[in-house]
Amino acid sequence: MDIAAITGLAPAIPVLTIDRVADAVPLARALVKGGLPVLEIALRTPAAVEAVKSIVAAVPDAIVGAGTILNERQLGEAREAGARFGVSPGCTDALAAAIKTAGMPFLPGVQTVSEALTLGEQGFRLLKFFPAGSAGGLGWLKAVGPPLAGVKFCPTGGISQENAAAYLALPNVTCVGGSWVAPGAMVAAGRWLEIEQLARAAATLKRGSAHP
Repeated sequence: MDIAAITGLAPAIPVLTIDRVADAVPLARALVKGGLPVLEIALRTPAAVEAVKSIVAAVPDAIVGAGTILNERQLGEAREAGARFGVSPGCTDALAAAIKTAGMPFLPGVQTVSEALTLGEQGFRLLKFFPAGSAGGLGWLKAVGPPLAGVKFCPTGGISQENAAAYLALPNVTCVGGSWVAPGAMVAAGRWLEIEQLARAAATLKRGSAHP
């Protein structure tokens, strides 16, 4: 699947920072059962790569991606771990070239119109808007819609249960990313049923008229 197909599977992509490998599989199972099959594992902890491997091996219905990819080395690690897509908070020329070479579905991050134009010239038409909440949020996305026609966004950073629907209502937003469906305290306590319930609520969020 390409990145458009992957992000089209659910209105929300859980962004997961996993500290203990043992939490990875039950967390993934709870989210998938709740209706969120696309998971982004942030490469921010020593457990992250093993968490990706564990979920890939044990939860076949999960579409596992790796986030916070900053360079070609991390891109290689994600692919070797079995990640099916990648996500970055921003994108350098070197990383963009590595993504093209790897042929891996990828969601590169932008914060400005110039960055979006640059990546658009390189063939990226679906971009992560990060950090959405502090970089202009809904207002930014509404403003760039007409001049960046044809570019779609997955806003991440500052997205919550309270504002996710407002983002998804915009025609240039294909999905949202966030950690609210798997709060750290719930993960640490193994409260998988509650996480499943949060996922189920997120999975029912409606997208704008441009979405199926």
